Amino acid sequence: MTALHALWMGLVLLGVLGVLQTQAQAPVSLQPNFQQDKFLGRWFTSGLASNSSWFREKKNVLSMCMSVVAPTADGGLNLTSTFLRKEQCETRTLLLRPAGAPGCYTYTSPHWGSTHDVWVAATNYDEYALLYTAGTRGLGQDFHMATLYSRTQTPSADIREKFSTFAKTRGFTEDAVVFLPQTDKCMEERK
Repeated sequence: MTALHALWMGLVLLGVLGVLQTQAQAPVSLQPNFQQDKFLGRWFTSGLASNSSWFREKKNVLSMCMSVVAPTADGGLNLTSTFLRKEQCETRTLLLRPAGAPGCYTYTSPHWGSTHDVWVAATNYDEYALLYTAGTRGLGQDFHMATLYSRTQTPSADIREKFSTFAKTRGFTEDAVVFLPQTDKCMEERK
């Protein structure tokens, strides 16, 4: 009986440790009761923070881009972003596949071929969304990014402050947080 009791207690402790380990690995909390249908539509990428060397080199020349989020047949999302690059509009589409709880997705980077996880950490659907992305790029370099999506090109000071606070809680420094300047170029929805 004592051996059975010890075995049972050992399994309970392993279960508790497993829960603690799972919670420690969750890099960001998700929007409670995330409603994917309300997240669809046009967004403007208004703010970014990243640990990427590319981002640090280019952050002063980046401008706001427009993204359209549309549903896929498998319950995922197509995220189509149009942005200005070398004075021309470029469009890229990422397929975000569901990865667990609502608001959690994964995608494969077309450039690196690596898998990235995306969490919708907070949104009110009508004004803003805060996203966090984590993965590995190139030769095992950890990649982290916080993104502010806004329904307009002029997010309020409160929303900008929410994003700044969110990025800092994710470990980004003040100089890694960038609010992207507006542009009229590449902001029309493509048919």
